[in-house]
Amino acid sequence: MLITIVAALAALLVAGGLSFGRFARSESWAATVTPLASIIGSGFLISGPLLAREFGGAAIWAMTALLALAYAVGAVIRWNIVHVENHLLDKPFNDPVVWAARVTQVVLAGAYAVSVAYYLKLLAEFVMQPLAVPQEWHRIVSNIGVTAIIAILVALAFGGGLRRVEHVAHGTVSIKIGIIAGLLAGLGCWWLMHLGTTATVPPARVSWQSVPMLLGLLITVQGFETSRYLGHAYGQMVRVRTMRHAQWIATVIYLAFLALLTPFLGAAARAEGVAGILDIMRSVAAPLGIFVLIGAVSSQLSAAVADSIGSGGLMNEVSRRRLSVPAAFAIASALAIAVVWLTDPFQVVAVSSRAFALFYAMQCGLALLVSWRTGEGGWMMRTGASVIGIVCLVATAVGAPAEG
Repeated sequence: MLITIVAALAALLVAGGLSFGRFARSESWAATVTPLASIIGSGFLISGPLLAREFGGAAIWAMTALLALAYAVGAVIRWNIVHVENHLLDKPFNDPVVWAARVTQVVLAGAYAVSVAYYLKLLAEFVMQPLAVPQEWHRIVSNIGVTAIIAILVALAFGGGLRRVEHVAHGTVSIKIGIIAGLLAGLGCWWLMHLGTTATVPPARVSWQSVPMLLGLLITVQGFETSRYLGHAYGQMVRVRTMRHAQWIATVIYLAFLALLTPFLGAAARAEGVAGILDIMRSVAAPLGIFVLIGAVSSQLSAAVADSIGSGGLMNEVSRRRLSVPAAFAIASALAIAVVWLTDPFQVVAVSSRAFALFYAMQCGLALLVSWRTGEGGWMMRTGASVIGIVCLVATAVGAPAEG
């Protein structure tokens, strides 16, 4: 009972503060919400079991390495927000750097379409779990539900621009972070109540065979790049600063969650996806299972909205601002709907994961091109971008499916 009370109070305080506090209405938080919503998607709930199964007691160190790689990639994207964007301002249509940027955008557009469809498809599956929907109707009901959600987001975009869609992301992120705070508080309370208890932690396992799986998990901490395509709404320095903040917040959440899960790593290693985390949190306190379900649904919705916003901003930039933001958002949404009805996102998520890794590698290449042309950055930046780009190319080639 005490664990449940502590978790509920923490969730209400954090969600309320992020929804109604003065800071929640600031431009800085609004610009932080979109990348943060995308970073903390379904990966937050499934990364624990996946890493525990593959790395045992070294799960938290594996996540640290993954987050460090994501932050390094984010540093390249932040450099590009300033230098590449400025370099492209006055370049002709056929400039080689402009074409290189255009190719990276095409790759990202495809990855976004798949990720939005995947997130919302998973959300529909969560919602249908407690409902008595016959198995043979699951796919059609799920697809109709996802299409309806996307249509509502498009209507919001046309009704009030991207700000209204961002309000949806803001609301779901506030709920999601509140739920996460509740889960962390509940786990922390469990620790205090079991001080001195010896937990059986599986032995640490690290091998070269684990590398593809870890690189495949890059999609679970992906999302910071959405700041790159919010130039129609926020200035460069705001986007650079808030992307960094989003990655800091996500890093604290991921590492704190895995650290507090340490006594349950053995159970997590035997768990399966979100259902596994559901069982683990129920063993801590039965009502925490509700927290997991709400967190799962809000995570999927906020991540899908964030990637939709990034996709709309991307289309707006590709068209050189000829397409309005709502129109660009609508085209990106239509692409996501096509993916929903023509493919099974659960099977193609590995393709999406590799597409994001390829996009990051291409962004590293773009940074090198602009650095050589302008002389900005110096040899340290170029060396770092080269190393990060090579790692991302390896992830593109060998990254194993991380979700599904």
